[in-house]
Amino acid sequence: MRVVSLLPAATEIVAALGATSRLVGVSHECDYPPAVRVLPRVTRTSVDTSQPSGAIDRAMARAKANGVVPIRIDDDALRRLVPDLILGQSVCEVCAVGEGELARAIATLDRKPRVVTLHAHTLDGVFADIRRVGEALDLADEAEELVDGMRYRLRRLQERRAENTTHHVPRTLVLEWLDPPYVAGHWVPELVAAAGGQDVGAAPGEPSMRRTWRELAALAPDVVVVAPCGFDVPRALREYETVIDRDARVLFGRRVEFLDGNAYTSRPGPRLADAAELLSQLIHR
Repeated sequence: MRVVSLLPAATEIVAALGATSRLVGVSHECDYPPAVRVLPRVTRTSVDTSQPSGAIDRAMARAKANGVVPIRIDDDALRRLVPDLILGQSVCEVCAVGEGELARAIATLDRKPRVVTLHAHTLDGVFADIRRVGEALDLADEAEELVDGMRYRLRRLQERRAENTTHHVPRTLVLEWLDPPYVAGHWVPELVAAAGGQDVGAAPGEPSMRRTWRELAALAPDVVVVAPCGFDVPRALREYETVIDRDARVLFGRRVEFLDGNAYTSRPGPRLADAAELLSQLIHR
């Protein structure tokens, strides 16, 4: 089976199921596991992601206003790969190829592949997506084992933290973007809970929401975790240092920690268990 993955989370799911060798093409953002970095890229973005986060946000807004798709599929590359299965998503058209662009690209193919769309907003949704990919790869048992392993790690983490937390549960705020500020939603509040914290910015399953710095400061978190989507820790630190808003500096007067959002919190796949464990270390530092 020849598989093309259009988002990092799907690529990581395929790899965790032991099917890396079936991947013949990936998105321009797929970088884990390292073995996939040599595979052909079938997507590209019109936005310069090396810009500061504010410039990226404005570029995305202009693209949307002008009806421009920010992430496109390379039709010729996709055609050459002759995929049997394409893994796509319907959660965010800013982070990966959207359903409309995928439908357009598939219409150009003579031989239509099967499409599996990931659309998780909660941990249960992530587990369902893993099972869905496993079934498409004829690896349903492996998918069930992967889900069971993730559930076990999350449950044990929560149990250990409950044993060690006798009174105060740290009020935790996770930021997914800094300019403008966005609170991390979807599965992140569940990760915070598993890590032994109380997410004061979002509820499980809610989309990531834009908030004002004044609103965020009023939440009075014990710890702020900066984990921008698509950024590693060094990049997050650089972005953090540029924030000069007065209310933001009040918020950042509290304890601030940094997490690689690109690798962990923004990818609804196997490494969410790692994300919860890392959050636990940061929240209870």
